[in-house]
Amino acid sequence: MKRIAIFASGSGTNFQAIVDAAKKGEIQADVALLVCDRPHAKVIERAIREHVPSFVFHPKQYETKECFEREILQQLRERGVDWIVLAGYMRLIGPTLLQAYRNKIVNIHPSLLPAFPGKDAIGQAYRYGVKVTGVTVHYVDEGMDTGPIIAQQALYIYDGEPLESIERRIHEIEHTLYPQVIQQLLTEKGSTSDEKTSNH
Repeated sequence: MKRIAIFASGSGTNFQAIVDAAKKGEIQADVALLVCDRPHAKVIERAIREHVPSFVFHPKQYETKECFEREILQQLRERGVDWIVLAGYMRLIGPTLLQAYRNKIVNIHPSLLPAFPGKDAIGQAYRYGVKVTGVTVHYVDEGMDTGPIIAQQALYIYDGEPLESIERRIHEIEHTLYPQVIQQLLTEKGSTSDEKTSNH
């Protein structure tokens, strides 16, 4: 069975959705590790409840990104991690992890990329006044939400709909779509990771 590590920085609702899907057998994988860059993030409490080991670090205690990514990489290798799943991880992935896990790092973003990359994507879309937004799952590369798109799901915004309602509906899509796409990636056969990237 494949082993995945989830990287998260916040409350961990997508972390929880992935763990729940794995427990139900909807994702055929072991959640082997949580990696978190914020020592007081709520996601750490979720990992403790779910008996998922955590590697929690404070980036400012390291001289460079390469230093803490080397330590993360050691943790991943010790646990035999096959895939990295970003779930609200608020840092760009650097060359150390990108090279070690080429085409094996995925992220979920609450907009229809390439529209509204970066932070507060739901708020960006709301303030812009778009009628359609959504969720994107994509491979991770060196850029900010620029990797090849794997899957998208659209959400139509109602006239006068408040931001809180849009956020809730976006999160509902995330919690369903992300586990489905992760399982698809884990079970795809007959093609290399490079071929999968080029097909999307």
